Amino acid sequence: MNRSNVTILGAGLCGSLLAIILARRGIEVTMLERAPDPREVLAVGGRSINLAMAARGIRGLKHAGVFDKVEPLLVPMKGRRIHNLDGTTEFHRYGQDETEVIYSVSRADLNRILVEAAGAEPGVNIRFNQEAVSYDPEESSLSVRNLENGSDYDVRATPLIASDGAGSVVRRAFADTDIIGGTEDLLQHRYKELVIPGNPDGGFRMDKNALHIWPRGGFMLIALPNPAGDFTLTLFLPVEGKFSFASLDTDNKVESFFDEHFPDAAPLIDDLIGTWNRNPAGVLGTVRSKHWHDAGKVLLIGDAAHAVVPFHGQGMNLTFEDCVVLDQVLENFAADWAAIFEIFENEQIKNANAIADMALENYVEMRDTVREPKHLLRRDLAFALEKRLPNRFIPRYSMIMFHAEIPYAVAQSRGILQQTLLEELTECAESMDDVDLDAAVDLVVSRLAPVH
Repeated sequence: MNRSNVTILGAGLCGSLLAIILARRGIEVTMLERAPDPREVLAVGGRSINLAMAARGIRGLKHAGVFDKVEPLLVPMKGRRIHNLDGTTEFHRYGQDETEVIYSVSRADLNRILVEAAGAEPGVNIRFNQEAVSYDPEESSLSVRNLENGSDYDVRATPLIASDGAGSVVRRAFADTDIIGGTEDLLQHRYKELVIPGNPDGGFRMDKNALHIWPRGGFMLIALPNPAGDFTLTLFLPVEGKFSFASLDTDNKVESFFDEHFPDAAPLIDDLIGTWNRNPAGVLGTVRSKHWHDAGKVLLIGDAAHAVVPFHGQGMNLTFEDCVVLDQVLENFAADWAAIFEIFENEQIKNANAIADMALENYVEMRDTVREPKHLLRRDLAFALEKRLPNRFIPRYSMIMFHAEIPYAVAQSRGILQQTLLEELTECAESMDDVDLDAAVDLVVSRLAPVH
């Protein structure tokens, strides 16, 4: 089959990583990106939630041979630092030991490095300031506007791989068809980005090796560390209601809201009112597609195919996994693009749907459930069972974050079974002293098959 040329729409995280991988397979890649070149223009703040790099994302970077370039950007987070309303904090570790950590990374810095790496590949041509205006499925033609001179031109799918994000022009062109179809479900919550600056000496003003959470039931504030000592804060809040973006319609109300609900964070935030008024409230939503391709002409990948809410920190990790899986299909199947795209979809669509569900569930856990005593008891029991049965009981969070070899769909199905076991074993328990661990091990062995 002819695999000599590919057009990738979007030079974000997914498109850039995929360009590197395809170029190293000998495929000529043309990339079209609406934004200016990130190597030359500073990213605009306020719209980017800091990313949580986990095992799947790291595997994707290593697969493309660029992890060594990204590694200096990573700040390890060993667990959640929960900030209670009374000013006290609790640390809840993510994994069993120091090796099971996730990493905070700036989206803008990561994107710049991936674009640099893609641009260095001899088979990659990146064209910035090129906006996709529309796609014609019948003609397999993408209409593009050159933002530098205002001219329009058409690009024929050869094939076209659309990595143009949750608002994908290509996906929306198929919205009313059974070829791709799908849904865009907006969460009735928004987010706004704020900043806690570092100390003058570059030090951190809070625990630098934790993801900080201020869980407040129907809303929450989170903070992720950056290498320079500052923290990127993100407030997640309903659109309407008593505590909502609609209710915070004056500067005084914003200040009072932070003083009341985040008393330890409010004094640390840099220029709260100025930043609040400058930065927009970002949209949160889930994109699902019935299918991800149109024969061998078009493939959706990354957020264009399956955007997920950020509450499991897996959007980037999932898109990087997409790139790895597509490359593995190319390696293992001598087929045309239509067959390649179909095999890829069959492999990944169930995993994308699974993590979309789990990300929505994790929002409730982060903002509310994490404060409940039973939740902490079940977490401790899960760790104890994992130590006793490491090939049979792995906490769902660990399967998602630390085990790239376990598909998301498997983590979801096993997670349901494990949660039922944990609830049963802790129904009458108030602490680990009330749990018969030997009996718990026997019950797990009787109901859970080993992880393959």
